[in-house]
Amino acid sequence: MKRTRNTLRTLAATVVTLAAFAACHTPDNSGRMIFRYNESAGIATLDPAFAKDQAHIWVCSQLYGGLIELDSSLVPQPAIAKSWTVSADGLTYRFTLRDDVYFHRNALFGTTDSTRRVVASDFVYSFNRILDPAVASPGLWIFSEVAEGGFAAPDDTTFVVTLRRPFAPFISLLGMQYCSVVPHEVADHYGADFRRNPCGTGPFRFQMWKEGVKLVLRRNDLYFQHDEEGRRLPLLDAVAVTFIVDKQTVFLEFVKGNLDFMNSLDASYKDELLNPDGSLRNKYADRLCMTSTPYLNTEYLGFNLDDADSPFADRRVRQALNYGFDRRKMMRYLRNNIGTPGVAGFVPPGLPGFDSAAYGYDYAPQRSAQLLAEAGYPEGKGLPQLKLSTTAGYLDLCKYIQQQLNLVGFDVKIDVNPPAALREQIAQSRVDWFRGSWVADYPDAENYLSLFVSDNFCPAGPNYTHFSSPAYDRLYRQAKAEPDPAVRTTLYRQLDSLAMAEAPVVVLYYDQILHFTHRNVSGLRSNAMNALDLRKVAISK
Repeated sequence: MKRTRNTLRTLAATVVTLAAFAACHTPDNSGRMIFRYNESAGIATLDPAFAKDQAHIWVCSQLYGGLIELDSSLVPQPAIAKSWTVSADGLTYRFTLRDDVYFHRNALFGTTDSTRRVVASDFVYSFNRILDPAVASPGLWIFSEVAEGGFAAPDDTTFVVTLRRPFAPFISLLGMQYCSVVPHEVADHYGADFRRNPCGTGPFRFQMWKEGVKLVLRRNDLYFQHDEEGRRLPLLDAVAVTFIVDKQTVFLEFVKGNLDFMNSLDASYKDELLNPDGSLRNKYADRLCMTSTPYLNTEYLGFNLDDADSPFADRRVRQALNYGFDRRKMMRYLRNNIGTPGVAGFVPPGLPGFDSAAYGYDYAPQRSAQLLAEAGYPEGKGLPQLKLSTTAGYLDLCKYIQQQLNLVGFDVKIDVNPPAALREQIAQSRVDWFRGSWVADYPDAENYLSLFVSDNFCPAGPNYTHFSSPAYDRLYRQAKAEPDPAVRTTLYRQLDSLAMAEAPVVVLYYDQILHFTHRNVSGLRSNAMNALDLRKVAISK
């Protein structure tokens, strides 16, 4: 602990020196509200067609807008589309657009300060752009259920989407940043370089970007939304994003007040900021705020079920592993209770379809030993060593699981891999037992349950375990087409129960979002998708 404190003091002194130097060379913005956050993962593009991870989703959500948006409860709400209807057969979605939404000012519209109104044909262009092989958007899959030529604009304020077959979660899917509207004048002009020359309808517009150093967005004075008091949003003057890679330096910058916001925690400062029970330490409670919400992220261990000769081919072995370690104790001592023990199904809390009591696995070492004996391995005799592939960031959890499983007769070896290498091995089915996670692409349980559908075998789809069940596939097809939300939720629970009974995965925990701000920051909003909504944020002096 002494070495850690000395390191913190050294880093703090460095930060003070750098801050003093920067103060002498920075324009006076004291009269402006500038929201500052850091993105350690970096940003490679400002084109929403490539907004495939949190870093890019966050920045694109400031620059762009779409037909709908998800509120704090993940319920689709009107955005550029003020209303919509769905045909009785579930195939046709008709959106009525607002007529007061404008793109950011851009010289390509005519003059330096020119803009133009968003019309329905802009959505036809933007959605077809996602499907364009020349663009090569990773979001191509989101329109897999759309019929060929399925986007139409009968007039300027009517946009129509036609599906090949009913897909009940489609409205929620349209909340993804891939579905942002972009102007053809700007996107076509810049081509691939649109990544550095963004133009959207969002609450902030592009100002400058020095890659790897700093990104600045300015308030969009044309933004169409207002708050409850009638003030035009956003309230902030600007957003400034830095790209400091070292997480401990980011923490020091935040504590010093040089950053207004920090997302989640790193192991290097987790115990400095939080008590063992997950609450904020008293030394920070008077100047920092912490908010937490369930995160649509399920952390798990997956089995490759392709090898019929593997011990994992026996369901009893997979179930024994599920029963063989204490998830509640793991969360308490290794994660400061950040998250929820994974003792239910694969669908996480926060989604219709989650069921906390009906199915899943809790700690039952005697049941684990019994199943192992029934599989022909009493006390583990005759069972080969099992290799668990993971990354360094999850090594402490895997060591804990290894130790507990050894007590019931398993011999577990941990294989540590670089994250990119492990992802590639999983996609190519080259590992038998692996640590994985699934963060929701859109807020519907179907997104999680699709991981066990036979048609979705990797590498083309997300079924990394190669679990296959005709009964599951039939029920899944029924559920995704069911228009009644209550009936669909019942079907989702049946699917989750069926998957858990077969145990193609070991659910570890359901993640939790932690957001930290200084007490002078107000109005920050999020949801279980970990959105960063800055429209109503204000910073007091």
